[in-house]
Amino acid sequence: MLNGKRISMVAAMATNRVIGAANDIPWKVPGEQRRFRQLTEGHLVVMGRRTYESIGRPLPNRDILVIGTQPIVAAENVMTCRSFQEATDHLANDKRDEVFIAGGEKIYRLFLPYADTIHLTEIDLTPPGDALFPELPPADFDCIERARVDGPTPYTLLTFQRIASIAL
Repeated sequence: MLNGKRISMVAAMATNRVIGAANDIPWKVPGEQRRFRQLTEGHLVVMGRRTYESIGRPLPNRDILVIGTQPIVAAENVMTCRSFQEATDHLANDKRDEVFIAGGEKIYRLFLPYADTIHLTEIDLTPPGDALFPELPPADFDCIERARVDGPTPYTLLTFQRIASIAL
C-alpha cells in the first residue's frame, strides 16, 4: 500500500524479463492486451512518459497519471507529474482505493516496494531488449494464480500477492 491505496501492477514480460526494446513492446499478443484492458478499465493507471507515448493514443475509460520530467501532449483524462514524490502526493488525494502501475522499467522499480498485487503475463519468448521487469523478492510475494495459454505465442498468466504489505 501507498498512501492508503492498494497498488496493483500489470505487466507483460518475456521469459528473460524483457518488457521493452527501443521504447516498444517486442511482441503482439492479443490475450495479454485484453488482460491489461480488463484489469485497468475504470481505474487510475500510472505509467512513465515513454510508456504512455509508446501506446500512441489515450486509453479509453481510464484516468492516466504520467510520471516524467518532459512534457507530454495534453489529452483528456491524462495528468502529469514530474517526480515519484509528486505522483505519490497526487495518489494521496485521489479518492480511488486501487491504482494500477503499468510501466516502464523505472516506474515498476519505484512502485514495487509498495505493490500489493502483481498481474504478470509471461510471454514464451526471449527477445533482446533494453527494459526489464524487476525481480520479485520471493520472500515478499506468493503466486496465487497461474494459467497457461497455448497458441501461436504461448504465455502464462500469473498473479502474485504480497505476503506482508508495507503501509506508508
